[in-house]
Amino acid sequence: MSQADFEKAVDEVKILKVRPCRSELNHVYGLYKQSTVGDVPFERPGIFDFAGRVKWDAWIVKKGMTKEEATQAYIDLVEELKEKYGLDEVE
Repeated sequence: MSQADFEKAVDEVKILKVRPCRSELNHVYGLYKQSTVGDVPFERPGIFDFAGRVKWDAWIVKKGMTKEEATQAYIDLVEELKEKYGLDEVE
């Protein structure tokens, strides 16, 4: 696992042939934030910020993972999504 592997996975998840389902996207988001920031540093957004709450919920379940663990889990998840959905050809 390297930073280059992580950056490649970040780029590849953006060019999947099919958009993953919401729960898969939330999982990707949570691992990405844990990899790049670490544990969520703020309280859960208010009830009227639905999107913010969903993102916070996806991130908080990763609390306690090291950045290295989250990075490897992110890379592994993107590999699974690539196998499931395939990648669009980039010219």
